[in-house]
Amino acid sequence: MTSRTVTLLDVARAAGVSKSTASDALQGSGRVAEATRDRVRAVAEELGYRPNSAARRLRRASTGAVGLHLPATATRLDYYMNLAFGAVERAQEDGLDMVLLAPSGAAGGRIASRVDGLLVIDPEAGDSAVPGLLDAGVPVVTGERYLGPSAGPSAAVVCDNAASLTALLDHVTERGARRPAVLAPSGSSAWATALRATARSWGLTHGVEVALRTVPFAATPAEAEETTRALLTADPAVDAVICAPDGSAPGVLRAAAALGREAGTTGGGDAAAGPPENARPTGPGLLVAACVDGPATRGAVPPVTAVDLRPAAYGRACAELLCDILADRAAPDTVRRHAWSLETRASTGSPG
Repeated sequence: MTSRTVTLLDVARAAGVSKSTASDALQGSGRVAEATRDRVRAVAEELGYRPNSAARRLRRASTGAVGLHLPATATRLDYYMNLAFGAVERAQEDGLDMVLLAPSGAAGGRIASRVDGLLVIDPEAGDSAVPGLLDAGVPVVTGERYLGPSAGPSAAVVCDNAASLTALLDHVTERGARRPAVLAPSGSSAWATALRATARSWGLTHGVEVALRTVPFAATPAEAEETTRALLTADPAVDAVICAPDGSAPGVLRAAAALGREAGTTGGGDAAAGPPENARPTGPGLLVAACVDGPATRGAVPPVTAVDLRPAAYGRACAELLCDILADRAAPDTVRRHAWSLETRASTGSPG
């Protein structure tokens, strides 16, 4: 059917379903069996069907805006601000405004009347606002998967958080650590859940007991410092600390310094402040790394090894997927992956 435009009716007939079923299957709505949905989508792709997005927007009375829901603690974290800027920039490229939603959320019906779609970033299973957003009746893209119950389909952009923490644990082990610790975030987001589970599973796989401590999702440097001092005091054998929350790694460095632990080495203390007679003894070293890169890790002394999650690019990827769904370029349950990189620096004895 290359001589004329392929219609929805053509797809329905070829797939052996009604027009309404074909529409529901392609939009991810209605009660359509998964096998039927897959068949309709395969037929549509084979025939080269391209939905009339202009007509669809007209039927939906498009608002020209999309909503952005961030965790309640996001306003003071550099990661989420960069993510938001990336999302706003990408949405504007499709002529869409971005509306920042209040952390407490709102009734799904009221949200749906104000936006064409929603971005829900790092949704917590325990966040009472999230279920209403996911069931608001508009396309939804989550930044990381939602681990709670959800009635409707939602798309997602995900990172392999288990792989990123595994890379950090492997790295500090290669640099000489034998007793690593992880300050993992509390909460029920996919990120926090994956980090806690990975710390345990890595330890079992490698026959190494990982000292796992839970800190707030958005722990401050002071909270990280307090937890690290208590950890190192109770368990002096710990020779590497991986800190998860954005911006909190300098607190780990302060705790290490206060206890005479030199960051960037696992060896004993032979650092000197002058001639041998003025040698200043130090305790064993401590490797320090972070699960989220940012100004706090790059500007620390020494600079901290960290996972660069590329938040601005991540925000763009989330907004791009939502734009693609609204323009019928992607299915409502599409899942895309976002790449991260490990930036090694002096805090783990790496040249960087």
